[in-house]
Amino acid sequence: MKQLLIIGIGAGNPEYITIQAVKALNRADVVFLMDKGSDKVKLNDLRRDICERYIEHGNYRIVEALNPERRREAADYRRAVDDLNAQKQQTFERLIAEELADGECGAFLVWGDPSLYDSTIRIVDAIIEQGRHDIAYEVIPGITSVQALTARHRVPLNSIGQSVEITTGRRVAKGLTGDAESVVVMLDAENSWQTLVDQDLNIYWGAYLGTPDEILIAGRLKDVADQIQRERSAARQRHGWIMDTYLLKRRD
Repeated sequence: MKQLLIIGIGAGNPEYITIQAVKALNRADVVFLMDKGSDKVKLNDLRRDICERYIEHGNYRIVEALNPERRREAADYRRAVDDLNAQKQQTFERLIAEELADGECGAFLVWGDPSLYDSTIRIVDAIIEQGRHDIAYEVIPGITSVQALTARHRVPLNSIGQSVEITTGRRVAKGLTGDAESVVVMLDAENSWQTLVDQDLNIYWGAYLGTPDEILIAGRLKDVADQIQRERSAARQRHGWIMDTYLLKRRD
């Protein structure tokens, strides 16, 4: 049997790694790094830094593979994501077959927490369901970008006695339809907060959370919306990519 560890490594700061994650890393014979191209080389540099900091034995090896990209121009978003995950599954299966011997332990290092807006668990479940590999796996939780965002802004996620919603930029663009007092927005590539500037909301925005490139902006949405858009555009041009998220809270 082959062992897999799906390890949440936090939102970007190596010090976000939990003790449980450190112990899990030290069980790994192979660490799989999914390469997202030259623009995002810093992401794998951080993964390597984490391994060098926390893995105490020198017997592990790092295996890199090209991470497939979602077709951004596809009209059917769900179909595009399904196609992407199918390609990832093929890559994962090849790595497990070719790079992980029976009895060895392999680790996938996942940004934030593996259970929040990540498909690694679903992909590994699909591989197991196919029945071609004898696999057991564990999931180690990590610090999410949501936790990092609220900590850096020093703001509680919830309002007393009120609900919290986690959603996507695509849904925000269609309007806030729920009654949640706090709304966390992830995967917003289209600056969808601009559609809500007429509402009485506070926004807490952050990019590259936990890294030296971190950017934080907070305030009344209608007052800071344009500033966020400018900063976001400049940062994306400067780095070639951006990872950001934000919290919207209804004002009293």
